[in-house]
Amino acid sequence: MLVGENCVHETYYEILSVKEDASYEEIRNCYRSAILHSHPDKLSSSRCSSDDKFLKIQKAWEVLSDAELRVVYDNDIRSSRQDGITADEISIEDMSVEIAGGDEAMELFYQCRCGDYFSVDSSELKTMGFALLRDGDCVQVRRLGAFVASVVLPCGSCSLKTRVWVDSDMKIPLQDNQLGAMFGEVGSDT
Repeated sequence: MLVGENCVHETYYEILSVKEDASYEEIRNCYRSAILHSHPDKLSSSRCSSDDKFLKIQKAWEVLSDAELRVVYDNDIRSSRQDGITADEISIEDMSVEIAGGDEAMELFYQCRCGDYFSVDSSELKTMGFALLRDGDCVQVRRLGAFVASVVLPCGSCSLKTRVWVDSDMKIPLQDNQLGAMFGEVGSDT
């Protein structure tokens, strides 16, 4: 499990409660057990959390049951562990969004402890395989791959880096005047 100040990231192996070197049979058996215990129709508790857990289990099975996707996923996990030391691990949902030029250009920000910001824009994310799409009062993040990935961002002023975890279909809420307040801009009072 990967833990940051603002997010907890489970691997697909952890979601299915199997080791990373588990066989296909072990993964399939754990998937079947997990899906039976988390199916929304069988649970009377919080519908939203049971739906989320069910979908996470489905996504984990989708990747780990396909030999090719599993190899790519394992390589991504290995490379993310080797990217070096980061000061923080966050979800892309923890970042703030600034939209410029209509909905064409978007920039994501997260404040560093030095006071400056970690930032990445939509064109940089696109070259990394991520797409940002405005959807009403939020920005939807799409990943071309079927599994979680991470991006390491350097601070604009100091030597700190943060790892940003991105899963397909994540949403970042848009908050009015959030970035204006961050950068000291003042709205008109007319």
